Amino acid sequence: MPTAPRSGPTTDWTELPPRELGADPSTLSRALDLVHARGGRAQLCVLREGRVLLDRSVGCGPDALFCLFSAGKPFVALLVHLLAQRGDLSLDDRVAEHWPEFGRWGKEDVTVRQVLRHRSGVPVARSVAGDALVMRHWGLAVREVERARPRWPPGQVPAYHILTYGVILGELARRVGGAPVHALLREAFLDPLGLRDVHLGLSRRLWPRHVPVRATDPAGRVTAGLFNRRSTREAVIPSANVSATARDLARFYQALLDARAPGGARILEPSTVEEATRPSSDGEIDRFLGVPIRWAQGFQLGGPVAGGARSRPMGGRSSPRAFGHNGSNCCIAWADPSRDLVFAYLTDLLPPRRAAGHLGEVADAVLAACR
Repeated sequence: MPTAPRSGPTTDWTELPPRELGADPSTLSRALDLVHARGGRAQLCVLREGRVLLDRSVGCGPDALFCLFSAGKPFVALLVHLLAQRGDLSLDDRVAEHWPEFGRWGKEDVTVRQVLRHRSGVPVARSVAGDALVMRHWGLAVREVERARPRWPPGQVPAYHILTYGVILGELARRVGGAPVHALLREAFLDPLGLRDVHLGLSRRLWPRHVPVRATDPAGRVTAGLFNRRSTREAVIPSANVSATARDLARFYQALLDARAPGGARILEPSTVEEATRPSSDGEIDRFLGVPIRWAQGFQLGGPVAGGARSRPMGGRSSPRAFGHNGSNCCIAWADPSRDLVFAYLTDLLPPRRAAGHLGEVADAVLAACR
């Protein structure tokens, strides 16, 4: 990590010569070849030492807004970490202390920390399909979570909270922060960091800039059909419906790296970022996904997974210190403190499971160039 203070958020998106940033240009071109070969629309931004190594848009402009799916989950998680930093709550508080209606049907002792770690035992309120049916309606989604029963004892096992993650943390933030989650997020992170192209719920004004989702398999087409509805993209769904550009997503992760740097401007304290990226699961089979995931407390982590894994969305070359989040193998963003590297890659394609390795291949090509 550089020790010099940052000059502020990246605003000049002129690519620097790769060798100036310690990258091999011929190897880096492999990443771009993979992006172009896939077809469709995409944005790829890579920052090294806070400077622009890659800034490319394929089939769209740099201001096109992509649906992040689960790659947007860190925003609501960090909002809760910020509330803890301010002393408005503790990560070891029971959720029911701030939201009494939540504390029913076996959820009385679920803690904030357990939710952040995907260990509340409530990966779904009813079912994936049932949760998807109500996800556009905040009040209904909240009531479904209040009625839910844990599938495992709280704290016992990791089980990916596909939609309940954003509902539980978002409603908790609303009750503690006194405003809707999208308004809190705008006030806490987006406006202070100048992230004008990150949106939890897409306004009608921004609709002409949205990128529709596409898919090639039946299950993917159902998801694409749902998320291509205007009513879905306009809804507040913290787990699955942040819209953003790769540039602003890269700037967000750069801000998290800068929070660790001496003299760096920060909203989150270094200790808060350390807590959010602290490993909470390594080698345990995620009971919802059925594969081992390295979880932190708001992020997925890079590096090898104890017990082995299939595709690695951050790349097989990724560092154990890398933190970020995959979004339906369609979009991903991560930061690697050990390389001072930020990677944001957004696409419009929901791939079938058998073709889920593309994000990791692009990441590995970039990582190979940045030794």
